[in-house]
Amino acid sequence: MLNITYKKQMKKITLILAMVVMATISAFAQLENPVNWQYAAKKINKNEAVLYIKATIDPNWHLYSQNIKPGGPNKTEFTFVASKDFTLVGKTTEPKPITKYEKVFKMDVSYFEDQVVFQQKIKLNKATTTVKGKVEFMVCDDKQCLPPSEVSFSIPVK
Repeated sequence: MLNITYKKQMKKITLILAMVVMATISAFAQLENPVNWQYAAKKINKNEAVLYIKATIDPNWHLYSQNIKPGGPNKTEFTFVASKDFTLVGKTTEPKPITKYEKVFKMDVSYFEDQVVFQQKIKLNKATTTVKGKVEFMVCDDKQCLPPSEVSFSIPVK
């Protein structure tokens, strides 16, 4: 009888421990992904389109600008896969970022909070296409910086 009670107690402890581990893993997974990316394209005429790459940033986190000087955090960088279907027109643009001195980097840095929409104009060589690429970025909050992340994207242009 004592053995059965002991086994029941061990099962309860194991179940509780498993739940704690799962909750901890879930919390860390959320901390490690403070940016959500969304993509869209809009034709501005039959030969041109604009790609919209939107980052929604969790509260208290910063996503860094494409225009960061060396010695600071990793800047946001877009890489597009070459295609005969389209040609990039100029560089990827961004709205005016927040620029402040950050003690950690000992320099002024430019970043975005809440959300930001990057835009890339393309010249179409075909009526419809899919633009593929990746964005590499770094985020920090007031306590930590996460290692740079890379996200692939595929944007249909119809």
